[in-house]
Amino acid sequence: MNEITPATPAGRSDVRIPILIGSVVALLGGNVYLYSQLDRVRNDFTEFRQSTTTEIASLKESSTVSTQTARRSLSSLKDELETARRQASMAVGQAKIEAQRHAELLSQKVASEQQKATQQVKTELTAAVSNVEKSAESKISEVNTQVGAVKTDVASTKSDLQKTVADLRRVRGDLDGTSSIVATNGKELDRLRALGERNFIEFNITKSKQASRVGDIAMTLKKTDPKHNKFTVELVADDKRFEKKDKNTNEPVQFYTSKARQPYEIVVNEVKKDQIIGYLSTPKVQTTRN
Repeated sequence: MNEITPATPAGRSDVRIPILIGSVVALLGGNVYLYSQLDRVRNDFTEFRQSTTTEIASLKESSTVSTQTARRSLSSLKDELETARRQASMAVGQAKIEAQRHAELLSQKVASEQQKATQQVKTELTAAVSNVEKSAESKISEVNTQVGAVKTDVASTKSDLQKTVADLRRVRGDLDGTSSIVATNGKELDRLRALGERNFIEFNITKSKQASRVGDIAMTLKKTDPKHNKFTVELVADDKRFEKKDKNTNEPVQFYTSKARQPYEIVVNEVKKDQIIGYLSTPKVQTTRN
């Protein structure tokens, strides 16, 4: 049986912990605000799409009305021109000359009106399309700016949260020269999981002759001291049995296995009579150590 001499756990400031917990709560509130901002951006973009659709429909309706008006005007002029031509064909002498001249003037007027109507429709369409494009570019630029700001805030919040968690629970491990981020309750453990750096397996073990399976190791509770928050466990990993004596609550109990370059860690958050509650932390990357 291999034994490792326990290292003295690092002390923690009772004053700093509430302050840092308050920081975590503030950061979580910031996350809620950022999500609400993203939702507002989505709503703004939806309203913009709806207004653009409405504007295009209005443009189509306006163009249809203008086209119909121009067509009625041209139709009236064409009828008048046709009448003038019939009168010119039936007239004689000077009256015929006058009728032909009137018909020519009407023909020129029809051509001019038709050209004006076509140009007016083109001008209205060009102006309307330009307004829609400018409105779209402005709204898209605004949305991009808002999304960029939200992304920056989210990244900053995540970085602050990581730093806060690290400052809150960084404790020296029982292996020389090692330290670890420790969670002391379920909420803090969820935050560590969210960081995605390690695997976490919770356990609740009572004193027994039979070992309890936790992940890929076996653990046997040998002794508890609730008054001083100490415990002793026997571990089996890689078919090797070793004991961790008189460990403290929230102290990373560390050991290496052949499956990973980083150490496994056992953290006991609560010591009761013949019972311990905590979690096993293992590296995400499982590679054989040389």
